[in-house]
Amino acid sequence: MSTLSSLPQPMGAQPVLSNGSVVWSAAGFEAAVEATRQTLEGLHCRRLATVMDNGAAVVALDEAAARAGVVHVPLPPFFSPAQLLHALQAAGVDTLVMAPLALNAMKSKLAWPSAAPAVPAPQWRAMDVAGEPLLYAKLPFAALPFTPIPLPEGTAKITFTSGTTGQPKGVCLGAAAMQRVVAGVAQALAPLGIERHLSALPHAVLLENLSGMAAARQQGVLLLVPPLSELGLQGSSRFDAATFDHAVRAHRPNSLILLPQMLRAWCAHLARTGQRAPDGLRLVAVGGAAVGVEVLRAAQALGVPVAEGWGLSEGASVQTLNLPTFERLGSVGRALPHAQVRVAPDGELEIAGSLFLGYLGSQAPVPAWWPTGDLGHVDEDGFVHLRGRQKHVLITAFGRNVSPEWVELALMQSPAVAQAVVFGEGQASLSAVLWPAGSGTSEAQLASMEQALAQAVAHANQSLPDYARIGHWVQAQHPFDAASGMATANGRPRREAVALAHHMPLNASFNASSNALSIASSNASLNTSFKPLTQQVSTP
Repeated sequence: MSTLSSLPQPMGAQPVLSNGSVVWSAAGFEAAVEATRQTLEGLHCRRLATVMDNGAAVVALDEAAARAGVVHVPLPPFFSPAQLLHALQAAGVDTLVMAPLALNAMKSKLAWPSAAPAVPAPQWRAMDVAGEPLLYAKLPFAALPFTPIPLPEGTAKITFTSGTTGQPKGVCLGAAAMQRVVAGVAQALAPLGIERHLSALPHAVLLENLSGMAAARQQGVLLLVPPLSELGLQGSSRFDAATFDHAVRAHRPNSLILLPQMLRAWCAHLARTGQRAPDGLRLVAVGGAAVGVEVLRAAQALGVPVAEGWGLSEGASVQTLNLPTFERLGSVGRALPHAQVRVAPDGELEIAGSLFLGYLGSQAPVPAWWPTGDLGHVDEDGFVHLRGRQKHVLITAFGRNVSPEWVELALMQSPAVAQAVVFGEGQASLSAVLWPAGSGTSEAQLASMEQALAQAVAHANQSLPDYARIGHWVQAQHPFDAASGMATANGRPRREAVALAHHMPLNASFNASSNALSIASSNASLNTSFKPLTQQVSTP
């Protein structure tokens, strides 16, 4: 039995789902899911990919695929055409369903493989799912000189992560592991009495797909699924906090899931407008990247019941979570009922309990305990504390190990810093590329942002040991997002891309800093004017 096919369904006319304009009763939505299952079976679908906005249709397709034993490959609308084609081919997808708007935006860029000219391009046909008009196509990959990679036995869903290199990586998930996560989240949240959950992240994102959408269905609460544009979210990284705030007040959810940058932007909007979060909120879970204690405290002061968690695709989403009733700021919470966490001798966190079946295209077996790549520790009360990624650890010229995420988090505690990436491998001091939270193009505005960033660096340095302080920094040329190529779709920076884009200003800043220190050590004086976007930080 697959993950969602065994969900307990409320009876009668109880509302279970709303897209903002249509409210579905339990019986009505059950009929929509069953009709969708029959449609998939009639199409002889075995591997289904969906590229859709949030709404009733994507929920119905997800549940119908599970009932029909169809492998579901939910793909986010913000994937590039190249990423989309890679995922479709790698997973051997035979049926693709898209919203008309998504198809129109991407159709001209979909360069279907031309290795077999005799194979016709996909023919798009209309279909209706839960009252939403969609388009589907049977894909010709089976007729092309391309052999779909066999899936691990029991694969029910494939989630593609954009990864740090931009090439999507397929994580194969089994029904049992996903159900353990859904049940674990539902059990942990039961004392909160949640009655309305708002999906604020794309349903193709595993965190929302299982911990939000599926867990809400498991609990029998009302699932609110308006289009993402109505929540102020455009693509993977454009977010309008004012639009989001209006939507939250209109939909009156008790729970929602956000990415850290969304939380920061929303809190900045609340503070700027003198508002507090709606009283009905009982849980705002935040994951995907580190948040920081000062941001969490600021959110709580504004009435946001924020709870930081931690998880990964290889564990079928969330593993740990703080709860409003039992939390420890600075941690990512305690292991949820479905999860086990331990610390390896080298400090790497390992998990068990809801592991994936394997990577798409890899024959490597999945061990009983999965090495997460995250460094951290578990305190005496079971709260998990992270200190960065093992592969990102820098070794300075003085032989000190520094996790860049630790320093980046210290920088982003300032409301002036929206994003930060720290470098320093083999260097005497660390450097940083910063993107400001403010905006403006006038000379006065630029000067104000530069001053605010400088103050943020100075403040962070005061809280850091000498070997982890920022010696020099530059202002980023573009925000770190998928559009600029300097971040993954979920907001994690692509460090190599950031370094490459800022190679010259970073070197100029480093050289200027080195020269200044050298001359200072010779008791010489120096008056150096730096470029507006490049700053040296005096050693305390």
